[in-house]
Amino acid sequence: MAHPGIRFDRILYGGDYNPDQWPEEVWREDARLMALARWNTATVPVFSWARLEPEEGRYDFGWLDRVLETLEADGIGVCLATSTASQPAWVDAKYPDVLITDANGVRRRHGGRHAFCPNSANYRRLSTGLASKLAERYGARPSLRLWHVNNEYGTICFCGSCAAAFRRWLQRRYGTLDELNRRWYTAFWSHTYTDWSQIEPPYSHGEGAIQALRIDYHRFQSESLLRCFVAERDAIRRRSPGVPITTNLMGTFFNLDYHRWAEEMDVVSWDNYPWPDAKPEEVAFYHALHRGMKHGQPFLLMEQSPSQQNWQPYNKLKAPGRLRLQSFQTIAHGSDSVMYFQWRRGRGGIEKLHGAVVEHGGDENNRVFREVAEIGRELEALGTATLGGRTPARVAVLFSWESWWAIRCSSGPSADLDYPAAVRSFYAALHRLGIDADVIGPNAPLEPYDVLLLPLLTMVPRELGRRLTERVAQGATLVATPFTGLVDETDLVHPEGAPGPLSEALGVLVEETDALMPGERNAVRWLDGPKADARWLCDRIRLRGAEPMGFYEAGFYAGEPAATVHACGRGRAWYLAAFLQDDGLRAFLKRVCAERGIASPLEGGAEPPEGVEVTRRVQPGGETLTYLLNHSEEHRKVRLPFEGTDLLRGEPVGPEVDLPPLAVRIVRR
Repeated sequence: MAHPGIRFDRILYGGDYNPDQWPEEVWREDARLMALARWNTATVPVFSWARLEPEEGRYDFGWLDRVLETLEADGIGVCLATSTASQPAWVDAKYPDVLITDANGVRRRHGGRHAFCPNSANYRRLSTGLASKLAERYGARPSLRLWHVNNEYGTICFCGSCAAAFRRWLQRRYGTLDELNRRWYTAFWSHTYTDWSQIEPPYSHGEGAIQALRIDYHRFQSESLLRCFVAERDAIRRRSPGVPITTNLMGTFFNLDYHRWAEEMDVVSWDNYPWPDAKPEEVAFYHALHRGMKHGQPFLLMEQSPSQQNWQPYNKLKAPGRLRLQSFQTIAHGSDSVMYFQWRRGRGGIEKLHGAVVEHGGDENNRVFREVAEIGRELEALGTATLGGRTPARVAVLFSWESWWAIRCSSGPSADLDYPAAVRSFYAALHRLGIDADVIGPNAPLEPYDVLLLPLLTMVPRELGRRLTERVAQGATLVATPFTGLVDETDLVHPEGAPGPLSEALGVLVEETDALMPGERNAVRWLDGPKADARWLCDRIRLRGAEPMGFYEAGFYAGEPAATVHACGRGRAWYLAAFLQDDGLRAFLKRVCAERGIASPLEGGAEPPEGVEVTRRVQPGGETLTYLLNHSEEHRKVRLPFEGTDLLRGEPVGPEVDLPPLAVRIVRR
């Protein structure tokens, strides 16, 4: 059975370990160094299928037994991976149907990773078989803390097996061809189907005009890969009950609907690899996104680089103190682990220049190792103090993979439209204000939130529109933007036009949507405040009960309503007909939140200084921990409305708190 919430007995600290890349005499030294670094969990063996099963049906677990025994001798637990993300050469040679086919219809050759077709019966049989054998042998091992299925799922396949499975999937979804033709709007360009066999995947040189087909293929492939995960998970669970099972996600990864995946995972885990110039609010957004996938439950950080990546154009080192700050930022936003890729830099292969705790030829005297060990000592000293805490958010930003697919597959309205960036901008504005916020999916419970933000939520099925309208009527505040509520779940424009099922709550009708050209400017002039610059899109709207609060400054629609508010039951719904730039958006959201009594936890609800991050976690016993992180290179000061204790230093703190550069404070009131 699925776990309603995972509770570990310590912060999991460790990461990916690839002992099969090293001679056995290195393993003993690795275990010694891991203990020195205060690692308590090693993830093994993520990419070892060829070593575990060198030929079909012949398994070799002796070497893995010795690895685990070596780790356990130094008190190191394991996150056991199923090794199924990269199939051996013998699999591809014996079963060519396992290899994926690309969007051009060309079957891949052996090589790389994630090269398996999710609808290959042979892949399903072989991968589930390996997972079963691993669970049978190690499922009751006392050192086992967690199961890690596959690794970073995501490759889409266009082979004949997928095409046939897609047709069956469509038959279950729509029932009849007539219904499919109606929902897909195939009368356009005379693309009507008269037999199921005529439907093909959206090849790059094939059907591209039926946008609903492309969206459905994303749904189908996401579900197909999810069935691979579920098959391995169930095989493990039968033999290893009670041990949580996860797979590592990857932020806003386009191919998979992670909200649907999270429903099948015991605990959400993800890999955090920010760009060197990433802002704190951008990284915080991804933590909030994964936290929200299981409705606020703590997540796990499965991977981060201790120093640099190897796949970015310029792979910068993390300056001293940055890794510590990044690690505690993860905990501040809901993680119960800090994990790394990788333990030891490899001598060859594509990842030989990827950062690691143990550098080439290195030992405990290297800078990175010393920093990792110091973080380990701090986490060990924290004990269970931060475990299980939840963010007390009253504001939610909605992120929808299906809206993203609909926008990406749409012809228009703007080449500059970036759905993830749009959602991040709303979260970033709240982050800069110091306001706790969740990032949730369309099916998440709405009752915990007093403010609901819907940036570019273009796909709004009737049921979602009903739920949002009902929550507003109960007293919540809703904020929508241009391009909201235009289409239903099959990309059909709602008969009443945008904002579709949200028309009653918002009290407006969208007549036209204008796309701003590069360099073109428009702005919203508020009735009771300064103007706010706009970007991307501007809707021309007709009022249907809403009250205008701001007007366009430029264009032939200058003077027309650009922002409205509408009373709906006990709540209010705002429509931003223009997508606001960052400063204007932050000022607007500050106003909306203030109306609901929502502000930062600093004294007087003050905004944090530039570069300072403020967030909270409420522990299972009701105690609130306030996290203060200074991402800047300058000293900063904040003032709390209470005095407390810094858990990291064990010292009294507050109400005024001094934050040196890159400082972290975890304050218990």
